[in-house]
Amino acid sequence: MSETPIRVAVVGTGAWWGREHARVWSVRDDAELCAVVGRTEDKTSAMARAFGVPGYTDLQRMLDSEAPDLVSMSLPNEGHFAPTLQVIEAGVPLLVEKPLVFDLGEADALLAAARERDLFFAINFNHRYAPPVRMAARAIGEGQIGEVVFATWRFGGEPGTSTHPHANLIETQCHGFDMLEHLCGPITSVAARMTDRTGRGYSTVALALGFASGGVGSLVGSYDSSYAYPGTHLLEVNGTQGRLLVEDTVARFTLSRAGSETRQVWEAGYFNDRDRGFHTMFERHLDELVPALRSGGQPPVHARAGRRALELAHAAIESFTTDRSVHLM
Repeated sequence: MSETPIRVAVVGTGAWWGREHARVWSVRDDAELCAVVGRTEDKTSAMARAFGVPGYTDLQRMLDSEAPDLVSMSLPNEGHFAPTLQVIEAGVPLLVEKPLVFDLGEADALLAAARERDLFFAINFNHRYAPPVRMAARAIGEGQIGEVVFATWRFGGEPGTSTHPHANLIETQCHGFDMLEHLCGPITSVAARMTDRTGRGYSTVALALGFASGGVGSLVGSYDSSYAYPGTHLLEVNGTQGRLLVEDTVARFTLSRAGSETRQVWEAGYFNDRDRGFHTMFERHLDELVPALRSGGQPPVHARAGRRALELAHAAIESFTTDRSVHLM
């Protein structure tokens, strides 16, 4: 692929995150937003006008007419499978939003279809690109906290629009599964407790986790909370020599040494809007994704990570329904 800007089509015009896909692609020097695709004429036309690109309500027509270099997909969470498979079967590289899908069989079908075509297939686990998370990964990789003993993830807010009884676990806490494995290695056991007391499915979950390394962890996730609360998100990793905290994903990183009352703290400075911004995590992901696509390499976050998060969510569901721990290979 030449160094001319890659041509990107965004699929999904009905929600704010689809608009964010279009915005991010439209302002990059290495990419050109060439089209948007939606399900309804009015929303699609409105977004097309806003970004000055053609709008389509027929995905195949867009693929045939525009021949994009990449499709960037941001669809309602329960509607991912068929459009994603259609793009894969057309042989077009793609970036999809989490969750990959809700069903493991569908996840395997998508990955198999992409593998048959040796197709670039990325997923947007954008939390990996928050500055505090990158600092945490570096600190763990450099041995600054020693061997990981336990890790905790807590994340809660309002529900979305999905009707699946385990929507919170699958579509939101997938970030937690991905992050804990990203930092601490493979999860090998899951024991789950869940509640449906608000009548919105199993909207709050508490999991006990075991890692291949011998460490343990916990995950608490909820749709019975609010993103307006301070401390919406907390990630804590404790090691034999220290502890690190990531607060509200982008807000603060803290590194403490065992036995020391002095801490190393990072927060974005007064003029540093980029590092404190939630949406810039997506931009940083694309900073790595575009060169990988150009070079014919693998995505920085392959869609397999979405399948893995789904596998862990289903293990948690099995644990809850059988009232026993579930062990994974």
